[in-house]
Amino acid sequence: MAKYRNNLPLDQRKFFLTDGGMETDFIFHHGIDIPHFATFELLKDPAMEQKIEDYFIQYFDIAKKYNAGFILGGLTWRANNDWGGKFGYTTPEAVDQINKKVIGVFENMRRRHETADMPIIISGSLGPRGDGYDPGNLMTITQAQHYHSSQIRSFYESGADIVSALTMTNVDETIGIVLAAKEMAMPISVSFTVETDGKLPTCETIKDAIEKVDIATEDYAEYFMINCAHPTHFANILRGDENYLNRISGIRANASRCSHAELDEASELDDGNPHEFGLEYKEILDHSSHIKIIGGCCGTDHRHVEQAIKACS
Repeated sequence: MAKYRNNLPLDQRKFFLTDGGMETDFIFHHGIDIPHFATFELLKDPAMEQKIEDYFIQYFDIAKKYNAGFILGGLTWRANNDWGGKFGYTTPEAVDQINKKVIGVFENMRRRHETADMPIIISGSLGPRGDGYDPGNLMTITQAQHYHSSQIRSFYESGADIVSALTMTNVDETIGIVLAAKEMAMPISVSFTVETDGKLPTCETIKDAIEKVDIATEDYAEYFMINCAHPTHFANILRGDENYLNRISGIRANASRCSHAELDEASELDDGNPHEFGLEYKEILDHSSHIKIIGGCCGTDHRHVEQAIKACS
């Protein structure tokens, strides 16, 4: 079994892929209900474990085809105390078991599918305490560090390689999360949600967000990413030569050009145009060679990710 925690092979010689929007794919393409987008609940049904593996095999095959690595994550995005409580997991021990169960499922997948040319990084995916579109009731740095430390400890104890803090909407909560990971010497990446203007939902710029997190944590995060917005919403902010741009190593864009408010009201999936999606990724990477992690978010599936890596390769 591969172990990468202290030697992550995220180098500049190879792209790494992630999956797309598992939740929207399962809901709209497969008719699978996922209340609150809590994909960890799918594992209550033993038959779903194979369906989840089949889902990821699509992406493993794409990674192999384009000589890329793969970052295997998701499922635990909602597996924190507040969201877990909505499903009857009312004790820290119960939530801990959920997170460790998912990492165990990922370990089994890695044993079956990893190759020398396709290293698989196991990521403990962590989401905000609130919603990925709306920061809601903001926490202080100290409150966030305390709140998220239990989930990070679950990832640490279960052998995940890295924590991926996804769809982060505000700076203080992000700083608390990174400090919690730092306290355990656990590698962590941060991915910010942005609106149609390329700013966080709290109206902070990506530049300010990255610089504030780095200052408060002494540059502890391995890298930053941008997620949950269409490529055209943030492509312009990735141009330039400012130092903070070199900290952005990945993008996981939405398929739709709609705003988050519009997506919340939508009754049908807007999966955009996968071919155009790939070309939009290429346009970004033509000016941002430091970006090496390619994946998707809401509305995307394996078609979008393949078009993106195909164009960028």
